[in-house]
Formats: sequence, C-alpha cells, structure tokens
Amino acid sequence: MTRREFRNLSDPAAVEEAIDTFELSTGPESVELSAAQGRVLAERIDAPIDVPGFDRAAMDGYAVRARDTFGATETDPIELSVTGTVHAGEEPAEEIDAGQALQIATGAVLPPGADAVVPVERTTEGETAVDVRTAVTPGDSVMPRGADIASGARAIGPGTLLDPRHIGLLGAVGRERVPVVGQPRVGIVSTGAELVQPGNGLRPEAGEIYDVNTNALAAAIESAGGDPQQFTTTSDDPETMRVSLAEAAEETDLLLTSGSTSAGTADVLYDLIEEHGEVLVHGVALKPGRPLLVGRVFGTPYVGLPGYPVSAMTVFRVFVAPRLRAAVGQPEPAAATVDATIGTRYRYDGGRLRLLPVGLVEDGEGSLVAHTLAKGSGATTTLAEADGVVQMDPERTLLSKGDETTVELFDPDAPLPSLLVVGAADPVAFDLFDTLAAPRHLALGRMDAQRWFTDGIPDLLIATGSSPVDGDVLGRWRREWGLAVRDGTTLDGLADLPDCQFANLDEDVWLRDAFETALTDAGVDGEDIEGYHRELPGLESAARSVASGRADAGLALCRTADSLDVSFVGLGEQDVSLVAAQDRREKDGLVRLEAAIDEFEFDDVVGYTAGDF
Repeated sequence: MTRREFRNLSDPAAVEEAIDTFELSTGPESVELSAAQGRVLAERIDAPIDVPGFDRAAMDGYAVRARDTFGATETDPIELSVTGTVHAGEEPAEEIDAGQALQIATGAVLPPGADAVVPVERTTEGETAVDVRTAVTPGDSVMPRGADIASGARAIGPGTLLDPRHIGLLGAVGRERVPVVGQPRVGIVSTGAELVQPGNGLRPEAGEIYDVNTNALAAAIESAGGDPQQFTTTSDDPETMRVSLAEAAEETDLLLTSGSTSAGTADVLYDLIEEHGEVLVHGVALKPGRPLLVGRVFGTPYVGLPGYPVSAMTVFRVFVAPRLRAAVGQPEPAAATVDATIGTRYRYDGGRLRLLPVGLVEDGEGSLVAHTLAKGSGATTTLAEADGVVQMDPERTLLSKGDETTVELFDPDAPLPSLLVVGAADPVAFDLFDTLAAPRHLALGRMDAQRWFTDGIPDLLIATGSSPVDGDVLGRWRREWGLAVRDGTTLDGLADLPDCQFANLDEDVWLRDAFETALTDAGVDGEDIEGYHRELPGLESAARSVASGRADAGLALCRTADSLDVSFVGLGEQDVSLVAAQDRREKDGLVRLEAAIDEFEFDDVVGYTAGDF
C-alpha cells in the first residue's frame, strides 16, 4: 500500500469551504408534540381555535352583572342572591338575572348574563346570599374568549427553535403533531480492530480498548441537530471497510469515520475514498486534528475524523457541527469567551493553528486562571477536565505564565469547578469532595503539584508526608499502607518481595515515596524485585492487578485492599494533608470542605486515623 504523506496541509478555511459544499438539508417531517423540543419549526403555525375558547373567570369569586354592584362599598355592601356554583371544566347550568350571583372557580366558564367576577375576598358569604363590598366594571377579573390567542392568528413562525415555551403554546392550540425541519442522518463508523463496544468484555492483553468516539460523536451530532446512526465498528481490512462504508453511505446523508485517516501504511481510508468517491481535503493545519479526510464516498458527503478522542471531537466541533446546525436551521451558539491569565507555561512547535484545551479556576480575587492539561489528544479525560480552548496562531510558540489570554468556552452555561485540587490521590479526600458541587482533581506528581500550588493555580493541594508549601491545613489524617497479596502467596514483608511477581506504582503516585523509604530502611534493592520497573499510574492500579491475578503482591492502601477483598500486609502509615491556598480561604468550596472534614467519621473508614500529627 502506498504511504500517503501530508505534504500540503489545508488551511482551516479551506476545510470549511469543502464541508460547506455538502448538501445536508432534508425535507420537513412531522413529529409528535412530545418530541418537538429542540427541533426547528418548518412551517408557520396559525391558531385554529380561540384560546381560551370562552369567557372565563380569572380568579375565585362570584360571577355577577357589573351594574348590580354599582355603589357597593366596604361599609355599604350590596346583597345578591346566590343561585348556584360553576366549577372549572363544566358548562354553566343557568343564566344570571338581575340581583343574582353564581359562585365561580378560577378558569370556569362565565355564565350567560354575567360580565364580571367579584373576587371572593371582597365578599361576605351567607347561606343563600352574598354581600358584595366593592363595585366592579364589565370585564373585571374575566379573561375574554381569544384573549390569549385568537383563532386564525399567527402563533409561531417557521425557523423557530422550539423550547418549552413554544411547546406549551402548541399544546394550547391543540397541535398533536408538529412540522419540523428534517434531521440529516449522520452515520458513524469507528474504525480499528482494537475497538470494543461498551458493555462487552475487554481483553487489554490483546490491545483492546473501548470505543470512545462512537458514543461521544453520537451525542455531539444530536446536540448539533443531526440524527446519529451508529454502524457496527469495522476492522481495518480494506474489503470489510469498503462494505461497511457502502452500507452506511446508502442509509445516511453524511458519513463520519474516526481513525485510519493518518499517513500510515496500515490506513486504508484514503484509497477507498479516492476509488469510490473523491478526496477534497487530506490533512489540516490544525492541532489537534491534522489527520483529517473530507470528500464523498459512494455518493455521500464524508468526513474522516482522527482516531484520538480529543482530535476527533475538536474537528467535529470546529468543522462539522456548524454545517449540521446550518442544515437544520439551528442558530450558532453564542460565542462565549472569558479573559484569563495563563497559570502554566506552555511551549508549542508552531506551524499549525493550535486549539489548546485549558481548565479554569477563580483565584482569590475572582479573576480567572487558565491551566493547561498534561494529557494529550489520545486521553479521553483531556476534554472532560477542560473548560475551553485557547487559540494559538501558527506563528506563536509560547504561552508564558502570567500572559493574558482569551478562552473560548465549550459551554457557557457549564459551571466552573467549585474547587481545583492537585496532588495525591486519596480515597477519604474523594469521599469529602463528593459532598461538594463539581470539584476537579488533577493527579499531579509531587514536584508538579507543589509548583502549581506555589504558582497560585489550584485552591487545594493534597500532600503526603511533610509538604514544603505555605498554606492553611484544612484537614490532616493518617492512612495505613502496605502490600495487597494474592491468595496462596506467602509474604510477610518487604524481604519476601524478590520471590514474587510485584505490581509497583508510578513515581508520581505519592504512596510510592513511603514505599521507597521503607525499601531503603529494610535494605531491599528494588532491582531484585520482579515488576519493580513496571510502574502503574493509579493509586489502586497495583491492588487491582493483584485482585485480577496479574501479580502476586502490589503496593496498596489498606482501604483499597479491603474494598477489593484481597489480603493485606501492613507496612506503615502515611500522613495526608489538605492544604488550602491562603488567599482563597473564603472561597465557598473551601468553606464547605472544611465543614465536611469536621463532620467526617474517620472511625468508619478502614485503615484511616484522624488527628493533628
């Protein structure tokens, strides 16, 4: 197979022009009123009836002839005989004559002969009569027929994005079905033999991963007004992929794939698109998102997205979503931007427009600080931990700490995290965070976490041992650590580790510090331990390796081993401190966290002790 190099990356504007040539508009369709929320009205709706369809009482009281109340006052009421009652939803049984009144409920039909309603609080009830203590004029406390909307009046115009207000009006005029702009059917084919659909068994040892892009793209398509159609994930075999694309193209108005768009010799999409359609764009000067294919295949507009989730969603958001919204008549969302100060230095090699995902946090003065994220476009957590993007022009290579910048928000309605926390992972801290509104924790290694804290980026640092940072300690506790041990493994302490298959933790997992100190004190050389250099990234990773049978022993907390129901050999205790930035002590999230710490029952947690050590 010929290797397809990205020799000439297209400008983003050229990609937009290519995608704008796609004809995605479909004819109108009729949907039930209950399904019309968020759709765009295709035709004008005129009211076929008066709303209300009768003169109705606007409040509880007495239906009267207004002229019978003239002269009534609080001190000199007029007595009217009460001849009956009218409830909402029933037809009046009698007509009002001179000197009479009917008790009436809000929303009830005004009886013949009546032209006003006296509020109940301006009357004094008797057994067969009522004293009216105020004079009313015709129309008082009455909503006349058609006052809301009259028969034949224009109710809602075409192009309206229907929301609950419009749904209510359509219901009021009796519409059971609504003509709306049709949704383009957008097919999704995620490529790659390694992909497994969520809910099915996964074999990590065979390189399998769950399919991220299919569900994420389906949600994004629906949000942009399209009708997502998911097709069976195909392999990278050329003939299998050809059949999949042909079937999907026949059933959709726009076809998306994710993956297999780069220049590698194992990728086959380029050749398939070229053979069975046309290639308009191959590669865009954008980061993330360079490996992009735009064209037509089997007569259907086609966009090949990169396989990495951040790249795929970025390309969709920048290029595909606007075209879908235009096809269904949805307005472009308001461009929401905020000003922020760069909190972490970021260097870029330049040459392409860079859309840099950043997280945001308020500092002690209410100003926003933007921080970059450590994980790349292959990590699904990158966008989940970001609040927006900073645009870096192709010629710009550096964002320095303290630079002023503009952040384009992903969702202007989404709240910022109530707390930004960096540092060690800790189960008790996570339990406490669950009591707060949307805190965000970034698991950074000791050096990075302390640097971020010193630079004034996060609100809170989770530190183990003695942390050389200045701040207010909100809470401190001690956690027991040691080794999770697989059943059948004889292990009494660190001296026995060279005889075991060991699961270690990454140096950025703060528990590793205690382990290294204990190894030194025990005179055990890590080089003699099988598995010592295969470091796992999460606090529970090693214990989970033991629980699954992949290791005989693993570095773990007592609480983790208990929760996984594996044996545990205790080796020591490690102090944990929650250190708050001094200039943010009045921040609501920190105030609430401190209260939660005061109420937390440490006696109920395995392997934990509270106190000021």
